[in-house]
Amino acid sequence: MGTVVTVDVRDDRPGADAEADIGRAIDGVFATLRELDARFSPYRPDSEVSRLADDLAAGEPPDPDAMSRDLRFVLAACDHLADSSGGAFDARGHRTDGRLDPSGFVKGWAVDEAARALEDSGLRQYAINAGGDITLRGGPWTVGIQHPDLRDRIAARVSLRDAAIATSGLYERGDHIRDPRSGETPAELRSLSVVGPMLTWADAYATAAFAMGLDGLAWVERHPGYGAIAITSDDRLVWSPSAAASLMRLSS
Repeated sequence: MGTVVTVDVRDDRPGADAEADIGRAIDGVFATLRELDARFSPYRPDSEVSRLADDLAAGEPPDPDAMSRDLRFVLAACDHLADSSGGAFDARGHRTDGRLDPSGFVKGWAVDEAARALEDSGLRQYAINAGGDITLRGGPWTVGIQHPDLRDRIAARVSLRDAAIATSGLYERGDHIRDPRSGETPAELRSLSVVGPMLTWADAYATAAFAMGLDGLAWVERHPGYGAIAITSDDRLVWSPSAAASLMRLSS
């Protein structure tokens, strides 16, 4: 999936049998992630997404009956996000090369899908971290929001239980984010984090809201259960009302 994924499981059951159960569950997490990456990666020429993208680029109309149920769901979710965000979320590449790329939705959704391996094993206290986008169960868990300039510092902490957090920003990989509506690099924010019940939506909302700038906080707030925390271009920490309860003190 183009990133590092770690799994942290907390379980009080003693003995080798419990350890073996946890090991099998974690293996299931990574098996699901590999399977979904093989099907949805736009960098794999033989993936289902790449084949559809090739067909669309050649002007061939998509055949919904030939798509998997998962792909139909992903495309519908991406189109919904594009519509509800006024184009700030774009999986169709309208302002770039016009090539289909649903990665902005798939990563968070894939992590939530993979977490079922832990749930099915009866595990209720775990964290799955996919490149800084994290789904959490049990808790409370304390999560640090990366300081945009200092790698060994955090800008804020959040306390979360049975929740997720996803962050979009420019400080990890440079100016790799573009506002699909203008093609320009967003300038109002240095990072934006979304907290809420599911990583599926927190990750996608963070992608769209970062492109919107300060207006993105209010847009996230319109989605029940989700809130946003952002660092502005002039280094202010700002947040929406729904994020206030999880936000802890600033780091010293």
